[in-house]
Amino acid sequence: MRRLPPLTAIEAFVQVARTGSVKAAAQELALSAPALSRRVQALERFIDKPLFERRHQAVVLNEDGERLLQQIAPVLDRLTDAVESLTSGTEVLRLRLGVLPLFAAQRIFPHLAELRARHPQLHLDIDTAGHNMARVGDGLDAAITITRDPDPSLYAKRLDRNQVYAIGARSMIEGPDPVTDPQQLAKLTALIHRDMPDTFSAWRHAAGLDELEPLAIDHFDSGALMLEAAAQGLGVAFMHASHFDEAHDPRLAKLFDIEVASPYSYWFVCRPRAMQQKPVRLFHDWLVETLVEE
Repeated sequence: MRRLPPLTAIEAFVQVARTGSVKAAAQELALSAPALSRRVQALERFIDKPLFERRHQAVVLNEDGERLLQQIAPVLDRLTDAVESLTSGTEVLRLRLGVLPLFAAQRIFPHLAELRARHPQLHLDIDTAGHNMARVGDGLDAAITITRDPDPSLYAKRLDRNQVYAIGARSMIEGPDPVTDPQQLAKLTALIHRDMPDTFSAWRHAAGLDELEPLAIDHFDSGALMLEAAAQGLGVAFMHASHFDEAHDPRLAKLFDIEVASPYSYWFVCRPRAMQQKPVRLFHDWLVETLVEE
């Protein structure tokens, strides 16, 4: 049998690669930073190649490190799950899922009890950090992302088709100077999500107002905060109809009766071979059955 490097060295390498920080990885593994560095160096000596580019505040995988991580991280994750299932006395299926917070709160969490009742052995590790599609296969088993077009190298299932709404405070249409004409946006702030930068331009084009410029454009990376800003009268949020409908917030109102197909959709994405993994397959099938309207 071919000799293998120590499992502790492999575990240290994967943790540093995923966090991008020796300090953070050491905290996760309950080690000192020097002890963790020695484990990574032991792996590099074993394969006789450096795996990281060392920088002042971070470590970044080099080409060899990227290749090794892609091959070894899924194996380590499966090993971890196998040991956990044996030590817990029951089968545990764990899914590392990347998802945007607003989608999780509005569309997934209201149905999680149903998922747990159907698959009590399935457990979710929820990751709400950004750029989740880029991290699929590298720390995430699967992700729910919002995009125009998913990465063609990934398996992708569209979860919805939506419309863009102009969403503002209800006081904007019920006050003494109601906002009834889209031209009034020239005196208002547009609120745009960083993952959906073209929502306003798509809405403006559908309204036949390509030259219209708002007073200002404020960018957010949180849909929940966009809705709150709109409710407080801080601007007009250009978001999906589902975001408005699922918010159930009496402070909010759709400002104009304009039909605009969104260029963006929510997608479930994973590596093609990940669909062969039981936790990914179970969650995918439940998600599609629960949320997708054919």
